[in-house]
Amino acid sequence: MNGLLLPFTFPVMADAALIAVIVAIPAALLSCFLVLKGWALMGDGISHAVLPGIVLAYAMGLPLLVGAFAAGMICALSAGWLDENSRIKPDTALGVVMAGMFAFGLILFTLFPPGVHLDHILFGNILGIGPQDFAQALPIAIAVTGALILKWRDFALLAFDPVQARVSGLRVGWLHYGMLAMIAASVVAMLSAVGIILAVGLLIAPGAIAFLLTRRLALMMGLATAIAVASSLAGIWASFWLDSAPAPTIIVILTGVFILAFTWRQIAPRH
Repeated sequence: MNGLLLPFTFPVMADAALIAVIVAIPAALLSCFLVLKGWALMGDGISHAVLPGIVLAYAMGLPLLVGAFAAGMICALSAGWLDENSRIKPDTALGVVMAGMFAFGLILFTLFPPGVHLDHILFGNILGIGPQDFAQALPIAIAVTGALILKWRDFALLAFDPVQARVSGLRVGWLHYGMLAMIAASVVAMLSAVGIILAVGLLIAPGAIAFLLTRRLALMMGLATAIAVASSLAGIWASFWLDSAPAPTIIVILTGVFILAFTWRQIAPRH
């Protein structure tokens, strides 16, 4: 048992495991609603679109968190406006906005290189986590998790039947933009842990896996959270023995779990 837990006896690995669990919980809960609403690309788009906000915040002397959150919201709101005011489909609008903002961010990065290496922004630096990263991620994780647990029925009705949600008296606009804000905030919380590119894995895979295993939303949320936490810990543990990068290892494990769940779903009905 001591040998099994050896990786977590090192402070660096223990901190990596802790921050991974912190960001995995809200991301897993959000992933359930993103999968149900067909918003999987939204998490991908926002995670890429935060780059120009990070660079501009650094150039202006502002906290990187502020710039990343602002850029994420601009991406989400711009895609929503294009969807409502043009014939462009939602995924196309988001793809255009995301690609443009990410490319703009890369240009800004060459003009105003921030004090953070680009690899750390794109792929995370989970083994270099500091107190400031916990101070940023923990409040966001608590706020997003609390909001989703308290209002999960409202978000569920909005995901399944927006018209009925409006007729029922729910503030659809507040719920819609609240969800976008939580996606942007969660991406910001995951920046230091898994980076921009791999954040999308945590925002999609847990919900997709849980959706294959159950049709009850409450159980789906619980399963997604357990899968995300277990995969995060397993990824940190495996990266120690494989001498691999922890964040990609976590996503590879999540992908493997998805393949197993999909295979089981295909075989189970035959019995």
